[in-house]
Amino acid sequence: MKSFEYYRATSLADSTAAVAGRENAMFFAGGTTLVDLMRIDVLAPDAVIDVTALGLREIEVTDEAIVVGANVRNSELAWHPAVRERIPALTQAILSGATTQIRNMATVAGNFLQRTRCPYFRDVHSACNRRVPQSGCAALDGFNRGHAVLGVSEHCIATHPSDMGVAAALVDAELRTLNADGTTRVISVTALYPLPGDTPHIETVLERGELITHVVFPTPPLARRSQYLKVRDRASYEFALASAAVAIDIEGERIADARLAIGGVATRPWRCIDAERSLIGKPAAETSFREAAAVALTGAVAQHHNAFKIELAKRTIVRAFAKVTEVAR
Repeated sequence: MKSFEYYRATSLADSTAAVAGRENAMFFAGGTTLVDLMRIDVLAPDAVIDVTALGLREIEVTDEAIVVGANVRNSELAWHPAVRERIPALTQAILSGATTQIRNMATVAGNFLQRTRCPYFRDVHSACNRRVPQSGCAALDGFNRGHAVLGVSEHCIATHPSDMGVAAALVDAELRTLNADGTTRVISVTALYPLPGDTPHIETVLERGELITHVVFPTPPLARRSQYLKVRDRASYEFALASAAVAIDIEGERIADARLAIGGVATRPWRCIDAERSLIGKPAAETSFREAAAVALTGAVAQHHNAFKIELAKRTIVRAFAKVTEVAR
């Protein structure tokens, strides 16, 4: 690990100004991603700005949403009674990721900003356009079993790693941010991550020094009947090969409303609007779910080793909807 300066921020203004004023400064909270990448020289900030003293640890529950401070730990959010009741898919998604010890350290904002687990990104000796722009993408011709099939480009096929992000996309979660000049803005989770295109090193739309202060999780009624299903190589401490966050509202035997977001197969949390629309008015049956799954994977581009993910994602969607339908009836 290369040497760096450490600052413990005492105010929001100080923290944003410190990062904005230095080209290679980074925010630090739980550190569960940042420290790992610093140890293997993938990241080498010259200054680390610790924001853990700024508070941002409250969870506020309103009639329409759950407002979460950026420094709330993942475990705290997962086990909060309002989250478990109103968005069970969010609880399930968080608890399916990492280990208890990591969830106790990792922060909500940090989860949305975690970097890809692509092994070529994490190997400084491999070509990676995310790590070094225009250096190439070793994954394209390498072992790409775990890589994305949706949202990819000829410059990057790295999969987005967040489970929480998929559940957040399901409910149209939004991030509240603060800039160094004091301005604020609201960014939807699905708009946070640009597609890689020819600039995969631009991983979010955040500006230098822009700090996430809160995450707002809307709680629409159908989110109470939501489910997160994660398929992976082993049951613990493993990232998704395919995952699905679903919610459904059934009137009689037909689907009145539905939500679908998928993970493990895309370069960002992937909301499937067309698939949702295809379900409206259809019977709450496996045939309908299979048709929606096919729509969700439209446009998928497989590489040499990951073609199986397309069918796996479809089956994950069908199974998730089948499970949540049992609860909704």
